[in-house]
Amino acid sequence: MEIVNEKQELLRLLRGGILRSVPRGEEKGEEKGKKKFGVLFSGGLDSTLLAWLCKEEGLDFACYTAAVEEAGTREREGEEEGEGEEVRRKGEGKEVRRKGLKEAEDLRWARRVAADLGFELRVKTVGVAEVEEILREVVLLFGEEDVVKVSVALPFLVGCRQAREDGVKTLLYGLGAEELFAGYARHRRVRREDLNKECRAGLAALPERDLYRDWLVAKAAGISLRAPFLAEEFVEFALRLPASCKLSTPNGENGENENSEDKVILREIARDLGLGEVAGRKKRAVQYGSNFLKALEKLAKRNGFKYKRDYLRSFFPPRNLKLGCLFSSGKDSAFALWLTRRAGCRVVCLVTVKSRNPNSYLFHTPAVELAELQAEAVGLPLVLQETAGEKEAELEDLRAALRTAKARHGVEGVVTGALWSSYQKERFERVASEENLKVFSPLWHCNQETELRLAVANFEVIFTSVAAQGLDKSWLGRRITAEDVERLAELNKKIAKHFNQTFLKFGGINVAGEGGEFESLVLDGPKELFKKRLVVLESEVVEEDENTARLVVKKARLEEKGKEEEKEREGGGEGEGGGEGKGRKKEKCQFRRSIKKGRRRSLNVLCSR
Repeated sequence: MEIVNEKQELLRLLRGGILRSVPRGEEKGEEKGKKKFGVLFSGGLDSTLLAWLCKEEGLDFACYTAAVEEAGTREREGEEEGEGEEVRRKGEGKEVRRKGLKEAEDLRWARRVAADLGFELRVKTVGVAEVEEILREVVLLFGEEDVVKVSVALPFLVGCRQAREDGVKTLLYGLGAEELFAGYARHRRVRREDLNKECRAGLAALPERDLYRDWLVAKAAGISLRAPFLAEEFVEFALRLPASCKLSTPNGENGENENSEDKVILREIARDLGLGEVAGRKKRAVQYGSNFLKALEKLAKRNGFKYKRDYLRSFFPPRNLKLGCLFSSGKDSAFALWLTRRAGCRVVCLVTVKSRNPNSYLFHTPAVELAELQAEAVGLPLVLQETAGEKEAELEDLRAALRTAKARHGVEGVVTGALWSSYQKERFERVASEENLKVFSPLWHCNQETELRLAVANFEVIFTSVAAQGLDKSWLGRRITAEDVERLAELNKKIAKHFNQTFLKFGGINVAGEGGEFESLVLDGPKELFKKRLVVLESEVVEEDENTARLVVKKARLEEKGKEEEKEREGGGEGEGGGEGKGRKKEKCQFRRSIKKGRRRSLNVLCSR
């Protein structure tokens, strides 16, 4: 397809975005672009394109590159080496060789491209030992141990600080190009006609995933960041481009075409400008290209940590904040409680608001009276507050419950099981803030299907009510398994497909049940949390119609957990919901992966604030 016109318009819009991004001069009325600024530079397609256009416009700028360099060393055993907060000695006499780092790919490309194109290049290299101090600052800045976020921020901070030392206050960078022009591997896995939809989805995720991180780092360095690829007119035009301007070969339904070239139109523009070598360079994530992730791996090993995340966690001060958990007896609050405890935070009580309104939007109502038994099962005191369940007025009853928790147990913060409901989360946060309490929601914006899979993998969960098309009384009172989650996911797709054809914007069911499709009750959980198991002795199903029913628990008690129950919870036995051992192990692996991908908000540092 001929893309000459598209290239010309895109280039015009990018030039305009750059000119609007560069800082004004010191003197009033001075021509824009006369004040020196910088470009964060890796020698890749996006940053080189920005730098070249700045040069063509006659702007005064410098390129900034940050990387880690470390030569191999030889040292004698017996030299002191840090391990966390302690110091260990390695032995005596034997010579130890410490492997260095290869030259950073971004540094090699930046030097070569800058020399070829006549850019002023400012390079800042640091050793692995220096990275540790920068790490401490970045980890505490973000308040979490997200390895990807931290490793991306490291070269960013080093480059920004070098620019600030040079008197530069504004930096341009290439954020947005990957999302707009299908630069990630995931773009090659979608259907051709869905490519722009995927680009839009990625663009919508930028503020939370990238922009906030970059803004925090730049602010810490005293730098103003500008992203010309995110200029409004440029974005609007880029999202109208056909898939052929972004990926060079067709993509079918059966997966990724590894031979396809991404960011086609940007690479064509670069070739037209004489940047042929750069136009062919493949994407290299900054944490890899700068060697900062490799430095993080080395530091973790040198300090005795198997996992990088655990090493990052070691930078946090001890967590001793007293927390109360808003507990409904269902899966979300139990899961949030468990994650909070696993993060090392101190939960001192459960807080339950028992609503007399079965249709309350704010509080879980089915089987909530069993929270007293659950509190005993986990070994925590319970603060129980009743409410009439009147909209907004029930917030005052929540306030009363929180005040009781503060008075009795000295709580300084509360944990919620909020998943995607802004209605719940915003109201919890407002009341807690007015009571000078911090709020932690470790499940916030976790994928709904993932959350349910993890919950049923780690807890014994039953449904106590259903109210959605495709659900009926057969779902009540029995253990929910991984197979049930599959059924719910398929039901969601089926309903969404049917209604999307009819009403366009109507979606399927909420797989996690947060829309009232079902309510849950936790009978048992991991042995470090549940010391006893809840057993339902007598219950009754009340059916309102084909798709609406509830389970009324009339009698229940706690049982001691024997070896068989503990073995079953660990996934080793058949038990109720038989044959789930392998399934639970698989779900636990998904749990670990979801943590690494940032699917939840870690509490490790938040609880120390």
